[in-house]
Amino acid sequence: MNQSYSGYTGRRNVGGPLLSTLFFPAAVLYHELLLRAFDRSTPFFDLALLNILLFSAAAGLTIGLVLDLLPWKTAARIAGGVLLGLGAVLFCVERGCRATFNLYYGVTFMGGMAGNVAGDFGSTVVQVVLGLIPFILLSFVPLAAFIPLRRGVVPDEGKEAPIRIILAAVLVACQLAAYLLSTLGPAKSYYTYEFTANTAIPQFGVLTSLRLELEYAVAGVPTPPLGELIDDPVDTPAIGPSESGEPSAAPSGDPEPGNSGRPAPTGPNALDIDFAALAEEESNETIQSIHQYMASVIPSEKNEYTGMFEGKNLILLTAEAFSTYAVDEELTPTLYKLTHGGFVFNNFYQPDWTLSTIGGEFSVTTGVIPNWIGSSSSPVVSAERSMPITLPRLMAPLGYSTPAWHDHTFDYYPRDKYLPNFGYDYKGIGSGLEMAESVANKWWPESDLEMMEETVGSYIDAYMKDGTPFHAYYMTVSGHGLYSWSGNDMSAKHRQAVEAKYPDLSEASQAYIACNMELDLALGYLVDKLEEAGIADDTLIVMAADHYPYLLVDEKNGADYYNELRGFEDQEGDTSRYKSTLLMWSGCIEEPIEVDTPCSSVDIVPTLCNLFGLEYDSRLYSGRDIFAENYQADQYSNCMPLVVFANNMSRGNSWITAAGAYEANTKTFTPNEGIEVDEDYVKRVHRLVAAKVNYSKLIIQEDYYAHVPLPE
Repeated sequence: MNQSYSGYTGRRNVGGPLLSTLFFPAAVLYHELLLRAFDRSTPFFDLALLNILLFSAAAGLTIGLVLDLLPWKTAARIAGGVLLGLGAVLFCVERGCRATFNLYYGVTFMGGMAGNVAGDFGSTVVQVVLGLIPFILLSFVPLAAFIPLRRGVVPDEGKEAPIRIILAAVLVACQLAAYLLSTLGPAKSYYTYEFTANTAIPQFGVLTSLRLELEYAVAGVPTPPLGELIDDPVDTPAIGPSESGEPSAAPSGDPEPGNSGRPAPTGPNALDIDFAALAEEESNETIQSIHQYMASVIPSEKNEYTGMFEGKNLILLTAEAFSTYAVDEELTPTLYKLTHGGFVFNNFYQPDWTLSTIGGEFSVTTGVIPNWIGSSSSPVVSAERSMPITLPRLMAPLGYSTPAWHDHTFDYYPRDKYLPNFGYDYKGIGSGLEMAESVANKWWPESDLEMMEETVGSYIDAYMKDGTPFHAYYMTVSGHGLYSWSGNDMSAKHRQAVEAKYPDLSEASQAYIACNMELDLALGYLVDKLEEAGIADDTLIVMAADHYPYLLVDEKNGADYYNELRGFEDQEGDTSRYKSTLLMWSGCIEEPIEVDTPCSSVDIVPTLCNLFGLEYDSRLYSGRDIFAENYQADQYSNCMPLVVFANNMSRGNSWITAAGAYEANTKTFTPNEGIEVDEDYVKRVHRLVAAKVNYSKLIIQEDYYAHVPLPE
């Protein structure tokens, strides 16, 4: 009897007090280091490693102490196993996001998208999981170790009170030290007002990022030091769309670009809004600060292109994963024609906003930099905000119809909420858009050509019948990954032609070009119908990407097929990776118009406002009219051309101006040839970039446009 009891005691106490104290801190740290080791883009050894070590120790000690305090030891062991299992799943999901999208996502965002991803991309998920098998197996090592050691990790007899007090003190010390390092060190903004999962996880770890996400979801994201970001206010004449206050004159019948034959309009693109007075009257400090920021912004000036397309039609497209390397004179002749025969933008960029398609679409359709807002995002939050300065809100009062379509599931992202709030009459598959062939064949992705065939006639017929001008919007899908013959039906459809011309390219690169041939057919159909109706000269087609084709980057094995298409190597996050093509074409443009000004997707809406002679206030956008010339290339100004790139993995924001480029990866500024800038130029642009990013977030977060007295 005594022997039996003694044996039971030995089994129960396997491992001793050291195991029960260190197991959970070691398990948490193991998961964090495993994720970091598999991330090829994050340096393993840097200051962030100390943050992660301390936060992991604090989190692990917290779990251990809570389980030790539970009187029901069997339940405590079950809880410990469940936590380890859920933790392994969380780390595997984050690894999958990073490997597939080159991003880390917040848990709330992933939870909101899980159903759509599983339903629409089931086969893709399976392929991702298969590629993660080594990581998945390693992630479950702590759980596998816990099962036989559970009685030693959570013994029947809890720790003595003095031991618990000591461990609690160590826990507090680790948490406090990590907090101080995080909030006082170089990563302090990522811990507070610039928090996103993508920037926080490399700096503080997954569990701390999760804690911050939940904390900010309840208490709100901390406000940035706004006063430090504002330039001195400017004395801007608050006038209407021309110096006289009268609308700009309509262009003459001359089809040549610009306003040949009449003086170019002059004066700022600004409305009669006194932001300084609004700031003085405002009691809400955040809204007051945004007013002050707007008062400091210099408006763009009217120019020779102001009103060039006044009263004409507009078709705007956000093209899924489109890039310059989808343009081929032989395989995509319409893309080649439209990108080489209209406005030719030699320095256009579509930054990676870390929000995938939804972020790119938001930048193209609003002119505002997209941001993460706590656990949500600018596009999602904007569905419940006042959005009076979008193109359909400005054009519908002038008699324009504003239809919009997307050739995939209508609510995959909540564009069924935010696009109508922008003023579009939106339809997608499952809500008004009939895509019989794509649906019957279960094509993934669906056909852009079929979408055009189903929709173009509706607004062209209305225009021909009663003269109703149109602003139509499309979000395409045919260019979506996966880029393989088995993973993309649009690629398979055009496989033979691409293999014949580019036999030496990888399958991924071939498949990317092939699926964009379907986009080319869609645009060819659109142009043909406009020309058949005789209205190509009266219509401007504009198209930009939502993001570069990041699914060409296989982060799991280090293969970068995007660089194969480009023909050279670079690092993830370099500005050159995001250089793209902005398509802006009309039949009335007889000769290509070269534009060398640095620009990006947030510049599209204010540029179109100027081209269509709309009454708008250029200060209310993150972007600017690309054709505005009220700046000097070698001097700082908050109205100069500025391309802002998203903070990439906590490296900071890269940027490009007319003076040169700043690369956050190397923290170097390279001036353009023949340009010399003041010694404080880089510092001032850094501040301007911070202002653009933070105020664009606050504009949506705080429903700022509802506080601006815009004319009806």
